[in-house]
Amino acid sequence: MEQLSGESQQEGRSGAVGERRARRGWILYDVANSAFVTTVVTALGGPYLTALAQDAAGPDGRVDLLAWDPRAGSVYAYVTSASVVLQVLLLPLLGALADRAGGKHRLLAVATAIGVLATVAFALATGWRSAAVALVVANVAFGAAIVAYNAFLADVAAPEERDRVSSNGFAAGYLGGAALLALALVAISVGPGLGLSTGTVVRGSVVAAALWWAVFGLVAMRRLAPVGVGGAPLPESLWKGLRTSVRDLRTVARELRRLPLTARFLGAFLLFNDAIQAVIALASVFLTQELYVAQGRDADDATSFLLALILMIQVVAVLGALAFARLAARTGTKTALLVSLAGWVGVVVYAYLALRTTGEAWALGAVIALVLGGSQALARSLFSLMVPDGRQAAFFGLYELAERGTAWIGTLIFAVVVDVTGSYRLAILSLLVLFVSGGALLVATDTDAAVAAAREPDPTPSG
Repeated sequence: MEQLSGESQQEGRSGAVGERRARRGWILYDVANSAFVTTVVTALGGPYLTALAQDAAGPDGRVDLLAWDPRAGSVYAYVTSASVVLQVLLLPLLGALADRAGGKHRLLAVATAIGVLATVAFALATGWRSAAVALVVANVAFGAAIVAYNAFLADVAAPEERDRVSSNGFAAGYLGGAALLALALVAISVGPGLGLSTGTVVRGSVVAAALWWAVFGLVAMRRLAPVGVGGAPLPESLWKGLRTSVRDLRTVARELRRLPLTARFLGAFLLFNDAIQAVIALASVFLTQELYVAQGRDADDATSFLLALILMIQVVAVLGALAFARLAARTGTKTALLVSLAGWVGVVVYAYLALRTTGEAWALGAVIALVLGGSQALARSLFSLMVPDGRQAAFFGLYELAERGTAWIGTLIFAVVVDVTGSYRLAILSLLVLFVSGGALLVATDTDAAVAAAREPDPTPSG
């Protein structure tokens, strides 16, 4: 009997070690992919692709794309839109398939491999068309990897631990993204003195981001291997897989109708997250116009300031994610999430009323960093509790669509207001409609009831 007890304790200890190993692997994957987001998507990818397109443009500033001649300066926006459209079409199907046995592991591995190779291809491309295609593929692969990655949260953390684990993941990701971005900024600063052109340093930095994603991603996936292996078997062929995904998506749609509070939270997230993404995407434009152009300063001088500001936001966001995890433990996740949204409202109002100097922009950037980590981490962990068991990947496919597939609403509102009024301050203030409506919908959502409903078995047959 004592021997059996000892063996049971040993199995318990090994199981706990395995859980901690998987959890660390999950957190490490956020370190891996954040290099792509920060270095490629946020800092260098847009200017690099735009420069390639401008070099190929004719005297009218336009490039030839089949029967269409877009402006060179708009190419990056069109590439981003194309990747969003493809994600809208693919991510729900991939998410449904990933809920099958071993599906999350396979999707994470394949999407990571494709994303890494496409990022390297983007860096090595000599023409804007090939670079654009590579960036579209990399963005779509990143989105697919995030669907699988988010779905693992339920496998590596018990419900009461998810706020903390989700926040730790974002914190580690911000730190990893900041580390590589700092190295890129150093390389850009010292590169000319070493005889390296800015273009060469940018290409090298993008390749470094791909290698970072590959190395840390491989280690993370090895640690995630023991978890998330349940579910029905994967289909034998691509055609069967497509049919299976469509059938599973119908089941998810039926389950979402059965869980109206989960659907309502998804709607709230769509609104306030779209406003968050708009602030992030348009902050550089707003700051350049208001702090440089409007004050008669050279817009080119804003580049180093903006890159340094992005780096600071990445670092401070680590503290924000951890601080909001503690706040959630004391007040509840929903309350802490609403506090972060109140912070975003303050950011927008202050930018409209008072922002005048780069010093004030640094302070505002610090506030953005604090609420950024909290809103993203807590929204993810709260949604994971509202998802039925065995459906994490499929539901996170919908979550990813809410996060990325509608990321044009806030930017469209901003663009229309600038076009009509000519005021960037009114445009940033206009995003309040999304923050307020999303927050109001969240207040009206009984999140505790949503969590309880997700734990109840589906009374309807799954056929």
